[in-house]
Amino acid sequence: MGMPISVEIVDPNATDAIFDEVYGYFTRIDERFSTYKPTSEIEAINEGRRAIEDASEEMRLVFALAEETKRETSGYFDIRRPDGRIDPSGLVKGWAIGNAAQLIARRGFENFYVDAGGDIQPHGHNAQGEKWAVGIKNPFDQKENVKVVFVNNEGVATSGTYIRGRHIYDPHAEGADKRAPEEIVSLTVIGPTIYEADRFATAAFAMGARGIQFIESLPGFEGYMIDKNKVATMTTRFDRYMRP
Repeated sequence: MGMPISVEIVDPNATDAIFDEVYGYFTRIDERFSTYKPTSEIEAINEGRRAIEDASEEMRLVFALAEETKRETSGYFDIRRPDGRIDPSGLVKGWAIGNAAQLIARRGFENFYVDAGGDIQPHGHNAQGEKWAVGIKNPFDQKENVKVVFVNNEGVATSGTYIRGRHIYDPHAEGADKRAPEEIVSLTVIGPTIYEADRFATAAFAMGARGIQFIESLPGFEGYMIDKNKVATMTTRFDRYMRP
């Protein structure tokens, strides 16, 4: 889906086989859910070549998860775009990363991370036996990090406009332009898993400046928001992740 993917496993018994399996999984998910490929299942649905009731089990699961997230976010997470097309990317990415991490864990590995498009699911410790360090990029200068957070098993996801432009929509916006407000440029969420962090980061970004308050209200989540004036706002306990 247009995302760079990287996997690191620091356990000494890791071989090419596990990496091949993980990348094979991502390839299969891409073939099914990519809105950039005319041969994907989601595009067949969008173009009317396949009815939703005839969709694969995986597709129906993602639709159900999206509907659940829509309810939990008061409608701010919606996979149906203003033009009527369905784009589940805001949920599929975190869901797929989480599934890939579970696959690695089931194969007996304990220390690794999976990174797709800057959204990361770590597990265990890094090669030095410490927490994984995850940088939050400066949206105004992507060569530098504004913060570094330290996590073991929590997911870290960032929604923003500094790479793909204003691609997130506010379903509640009035008028023709339903793209998310321009007032914020980056919102990073740390959650219990990458699936949870990713879906709520997308919804919170659609809320604009109020999104950080939404993250504050979620038990077990922390957030870090940067607005268009380069001012950062963090949730109450975000700083507990800033020191290993």
